[in-house]
Amino acid sequence: MRKQPLRIGISARLMHKPPAELGFRNKTLQYLEQNIAHWVLSEGALAFMIPTVEGASSLHRSAIQLRDYVHAIDALLLQGGMDVSPNSYGEFPLRPEWSGDRVRDLYELDLIWECIFQGKPVLGICRGCQLLNVAFGGSLYQDISTQLPDAIRHVDAEAYDAHTHPVAFSENSLLARLYPHNALSARISSIHHQAVNRLGNGLHIEARSAVDGVVEAIRWEGSSFVYGVQWHPEFHPAHDQGLLDSGPLLQEFLRAARKRADQERT
Repeated sequence: MRKQPLRIGISARLMHKPPAELGFRNKTLQYLEQNIAHWVLSEGALAFMIPTVEGASSLHRSAIQLRDYVHAIDALLLQGGMDVSPNSYGEFPLRPEWSGDRVRDLYELDLIWECIFQGKPVLGICRGCQLLNVAFGGSLYQDISTQLPDAIRHVDAEAYDAHTHPVAFSENSLLARLYPHNALSARISSIHHQAVNRLGNGLHIEARSAVDGVVEAIRWEGSSFVYGVQWHPEFHPAHDQGLLDSGPLLQEFLRAARKRADQERT
């Protein structure tokens, strides 16, 4: 009998003030970037966007039963987007433009912990990796170039996803196992100006920038699959010889989701 496709919940990106030409005056848009949905679909899983709750709307967070949302999915994928708010890790923004999205933080943090409570796998990408660190009590560099002046550039507005740098996997890490032939030569996309600072409780560093040591991947050492990567694997073309293959990481995430789903059905 053919197994039911896995149901992967994906956190929404938020656009609080969409341009007037889009026709949504004074409204908030919640959306998926196409590549992230197609990345999930490429392995036969189903992608479902999980909406956040806008603080100024008539719908209050207390009215949402997150346990029902999480029960309905097999795993959670946190996509990239606006900065994590420094308020979410007990700091104030060093500049107004680094204030982040506290509304999204709160809802995703609830989703993360409900997934952990239910044993559902979580994979965080870019902002999602940073938020996982915050969820476990860690902090972030609000701006790499300001707070780590000796670091390389980790974002290039013009190059966007074409901006890359090499990454080194930690010894005995999941990444080293998934990519045994890339441990010394992996190259990844880099589209972030914030990064892990103080590591969260129970987290292990899985990879760093090979040039400046900035954290590029983290893993929870707990009872379920909780993993974060600072790069955007969904932007890595399949079979691209220049960038790390996105397939093995996604397949490992889905294997964890399938294992958990099978446990729930037995």
